[in-house]
Order: sequence, then C-alpha cells, then structure tokens
Amino acid sequence: MYQTDNLVKDLVETHGRRRESLMPILQGIVEQHNYLSDDAMVEVAKELDISAAEVYGTASFYSFLDTEPRGKYVIRVCKTITCAMKGKHEVIETLEDILKIKVGETTSSGLFTLLETNCMGWCHKAPAMLINDVPYTELNREKIVKIIKDYMHK
Repeated sequence: MYQTDNLVKDLVETHGRRRESLMPILQGIVEQHNYLSDDAMVEVAKELDISAAEVYGTASFYSFLDTEPRGKYVIRVCKTITCAMKGKHEVIETLEDILKIKVGETTSSGLFTLLETNCMGWCHKAPAMLINDVPYTELNREKIVKIIKDYMHK
C-alpha cells in the first residue's frame, strides 16, 4: 500500500477539479505507483466530487490504468489478430519461459508483470510488446531474451 493523500492533492492542484481532470490524475498516480489502489481511487473521487464507482469504472475500462499492484516493469504483449498471426504466441511462451510466470502474473521479485493488451498501434511491425512505455517490435526469441536480460541488469 502506498500513501495517496499528498500525491492526489498535488495532481488535483496541477490538473484541476473538473471531470476532465480524472484521466490525467489517474495516469499520474499510475506513473508514480504502477497501479491505482482502492484508497487512491476513493481519494480522487472525494477531491473531484464524483462517485468512487465512476472513478473505478474509468480505471477499469482502460488497460493501462492498473487497479492492482504490478511489477517495476510491466510487459504488455499485443493480442491483436495481426500480432497473433506474426508470432505473438511465441513471444508469450518465450517471456513465460524466461520470467517463470504466466500471463497476468508478477515475478516473485516484483520486477516484472506479464500482461496481454489490445492494439498498441504497432501492427505494421508485429509482433510487438511494451515494457512500461517503451515499444519493442518485430520480436523473436533472441531479441526478447536480450531485452529481458537488459532489464534484469538495470
């Protein structure tokens, strides 16, 4: 669990108390803590004078607004038909082998979380994945192994 009061107040001060401020505030919390805790969502609802259900509904709609703790590095593998046709399954298998986790899980070290997500806009260079905000495209086993090893040593 993380402390939300000051962060939420700072984000509200930066972005304002309008309904349109909800997304940048939620994104700011995720940027700082990698996920949105229930406490953070309730605090945002109070600050913006909207229902906690509306905050949670917004957070749960967007795949990049995680509502549960994630690893330091969140790996999102594109699950579109284009990536599937170009080797998404091999990407997932390789990542599961290296990290010793399944999709939806986080390594025991808390370093990596492996997820599938909808289109990331890299279909022209499929298969693709994001690690946090960094895209990796035209993946194969060797490329994935190198990328993950680099992150392990950061």
